[in-house]
Amino acid sequence: MANKENNMDQMKMDDIKNDHQKMNGMQSMNHDGMKMDHGISSTDHQMKMDHGSMNMSGMDHGHMDMSDNMDMAGGDVMMHGGSMMHMGNLKVKFWISVVLAIPVLLLAPIMGLNISIINLNAPLAVGIVIVLFDSALYFYGGMPFLKGAVAEIKDKSPEMMTLVTLGISVSYFYSLYAFVANNFLNPANHVMDFSFELATLILIMLLGHWIEMNALMGAGDALQKMAALLPKTAHLVTETGETKDVAVADLQVGQSFQVRSGESIPADGVITDGQSTVNEALVTGESAAVTKNVGDKVIGGATNNNGTLTVKISGTGDSGYLSQVMKMVQNAQQSKSKAEDKADLVAKYLFYAAFGVGIIAFFAWLPQSLATAMTIMVTVFVIACPHALGLAIPLVVSRSTSIGAQNGLLVRNRQAIEASQHVSHVLLDKTGTLTEGQFTVNALVPSKDVDEQTLLTRLAALESNSTHPLAQAIIAAAQAKGIKVEAAQASQNIPGVGIAGEINGHQYMIVNGNYLTKQGIQFDQGVADEWAAKGNSVSFLLQDKQVQGMVAEGDTIKAGAKELISGLQKRGITPVMLTGDNQKAAEHVAGLLGLKEFHAGLLPNDKQKIVAEYQAKGNHVIMVGDGVNDAPSLAAANIGVAIGAGTDVAIDSADVILVKSEPSDILHFLDLAKITNRKMVQNLWWGAGYNLIAIPLAAGVLSFIGIILDPAVGAAVMAMSTVIVAINAMGLTGEKIKNE
Repeated sequence: MANKENNMDQMKMDDIKNDHQKMNGMQSMNHDGMKMDHGISSTDHQMKMDHGSMNMSGMDHGHMDMSDNMDMAGGDVMMHGGSMMHMGNLKVKFWISVVLAIPVLLLAPIMGLNISIINLNAPLAVGIVIVLFDSALYFYGGMPFLKGAVAEIKDKSPEMMTLVTLGISVSYFYSLYAFVANNFLNPANHVMDFSFELATLILIMLLGHWIEMNALMGAGDALQKMAALLPKTAHLVTETGETKDVAVADLQVGQSFQVRSGESIPADGVITDGQSTVNEALVTGESAAVTKNVGDKVIGGATNNNGTLTVKISGTGDSGYLSQVMKMVQNAQQSKSKAEDKADLVAKYLFYAAFGVGIIAFFAWLPQSLATAMTIMVTVFVIACPHALGLAIPLVVSRSTSIGAQNGLLVRNRQAIEASQHVSHVLLDKTGTLTEGQFTVNALVPSKDVDEQTLLTRLAALESNSTHPLAQAIIAAAQAKGIKVEAAQASQNIPGVGIAGEINGHQYMIVNGNYLTKQGIQFDQGVADEWAAKGNSVSFLLQDKQVQGMVAEGDTIKAGAKELISGLQKRGITPVMLTGDNQKAAEHVAGLLGLKEFHAGLLPNDKQKIVAEYQAKGNHVIMVGDGVNDAPSLAAANIGVAIGAGTDVAIDSADVILVKSEPSDILHFLDLAKITNRKMVQNLWWGAGYNLIAIPLAAGVLSFIGIILDPAVGAAVMAMSTVIVAINAMGLTGEKIKNE
C-alpha cells in the first residue's frame, strides 16, 4: 500500500523491532526461508538456527495491566485532518453529555416542530432551562469538535471536525437568537430553534468517535482473556533451592521459578530442569499438548499439564509475548485507514457545499426578509450536519474488527482492509504455512559397506546438538529404533555445505547433493532424484570423500492448504509458493496442492526480491510467512500476513495475524475485507448521499413550484439515514465471511 511506510512510522513500532529478534522461544522458525534443505539445496546447514543458543525476551506480567490498556480512561486522542487531538475521556464525556441532553430532548421542540415531549405552560422558564443545558452541551460535549475544527482550519483542510462545528455552532447560536426573539423581541411570530438538533448531533458525533477510538477493542477482548491466564504469584526458587511464593511483578531476569502440574506459567523463560507437556493454546490457538524438555522455551500464560518444571527467566519488561501483542493492538488504534480518509474527504466537500449553498441561499432569499434568509441558511447548515457520516466508518470498522478477532484474525493495520481489494497474488512460504514443518525420516539408503543402523547412528550423532526439524527427525528415528545417541565430537556447521564432526576418531560430514557434485564425489543420483521427486529433502553421510549413505526426510501438507489454494484461484487470485527446498521437492508439493507458480531454492533475501519483482509488474501482493526471516518480505508486500500468533506477533512488518495458524483463514480475511469495504462504501452513501437532494431543496431551488424542504422533514431524513447506517453496519456478521 502506498503509504504503508509512513503508517508504520506513525504507529511507532521501532521499539518492537529489536525485541522480536529475541522472541525465538515463540518463533516457529521458517526453515524454508533459512535454506535448511540437507539434500539438494545449496546452503543447508549454512543458516541452521540453534534455538537453544538464542535469547528470548521475557516480560513482567505483573506490571502489565491489561484493563488499563484496553480502557479508554487514560486520555484519548482522535485523528482528523492529519492531526492528533487530545480528547479527554470520550466515554465519560459521552455519558455526561447524555445527562445534559436529557432536559433538552424532553423540553425542546422536536425537529423544527412547535411540539415537545413534555409541554409545560411556562415558555420563559422552559426556554431558560434549555439555553442553560444547550450551553453546557455546546461548550463541554462539543469542545473536542471545536478544537478539532481549529486544528483543521490551521492545516487549511476543513473536514469532519469543521463540518460538525459548523452544524453545532449554527444550531447553538441560532437557538440563542430564537430564545431571545420568541420571549422578548416578537413573541407573536415564533422563530424555530435547533436545540433538539444540537443535542442529538453532539451525542451522535461523540458516540461515533468513541466507537472509532475503540475500533480495535474487539481484539482487545481476546487479549484480556489471554492476560487472565497469567497467575498472580510464582514459586520462586531461592539460592538454597527452596521455593517461596512471590508476586509475578517481583520476578527478575536470571531468577528461576517452579511450575507444578496444572499451573499456568507466570513468565517467559527457559526450562532448566524437568520434563512435561504444555498447553500452548495461548500461542498457537490449538490446545494440543507440546512436549517440553530441558533447554526448551516456555511462554507466560501457557499451562503445564503434568510434571514439575524449573524455568529460568530470560527477560522481563515490555518485550514478552503478551506485552508485544498489547503494543500491536494499541498502536493499531492510531493507524488511520483510507476509508476514514474517505469519510473526511466526503465531509470536506460537504462542508464546502453546505457553506457555499447556505451563503448563496441567504443572499437569494434576503430580498424577501432577513428572517426568511437567515432561516433558509441555517436550515441548510443544520441539514448538512454529518449525523450518519460520523458513524458510517467507525461502526463498520468496529464490527469488522470484532468479527475478525472472534475468527482468529488480528487486523493490525486497518489499511490492509482497503488494500485487499486490489490483491492479485498471494505469495506463500511453504514450511509452516502450507506444510506442518514436522519432518519424518522416509528412507535410509546405506552404501554397500554400511548397514542401515550404523548409518542412522552416525547421522544422529552429528545432529544430536541441533534443534532443526530435519535434525530432530533423524534423532527421533534413532530413538524409535532403540539406538543410544552419543554426540559427535568437535561438531561444526560448514557454511553452504552442512555439518561435520568426529565419531570414534573418524571425520564425518552431512552434506547436500550440490557439495558432492562440486567435489566430484560419486553418488546414486537416480535414487536421490527419486526421493526428492516425492517431496523429500535428501542428505548424504560422507567419510573421507566416500558416501556412506543417504537419508530422505519429508514434511506433511497442512489440512487447510489445498482449500486455501483452490479458494484463492476461485477468487481470481494467483497463489505462489516460495521455498528454500530443492526444485524437485517443490514440484512435488506444488503438484499436490494444484499450484501453477512456485519458486524453489530461495534464501531469505530472495523472497523480498521476488515480492519486489511481482510489484514491479503492477501486481498487488500479499506475503504470508511464519518466521522472523520472513520479516523483509512481509514488510515489502502490500499486505504482510503472519501465520501463527506465537510466531511473528512482534514483527511490526506484518499487517494481519492469523491467530489459529489456519491457512484457510487467509480466505476469511479476504472475505471479511471485501464485505467490510462494501459496507463502508454503502454507509458513506447513506451518511452523505441524502445531502445531494436535501441541501438544494432546503436552499429552495424548487421554491418556484412551491417545494421547499421543511426543516422537520430534513431532520427526519437525517435521523433515518443514521438508523440505516447503524443497521447496515450490524449486517456484517461472522457467518458471511465463511459463506462469501
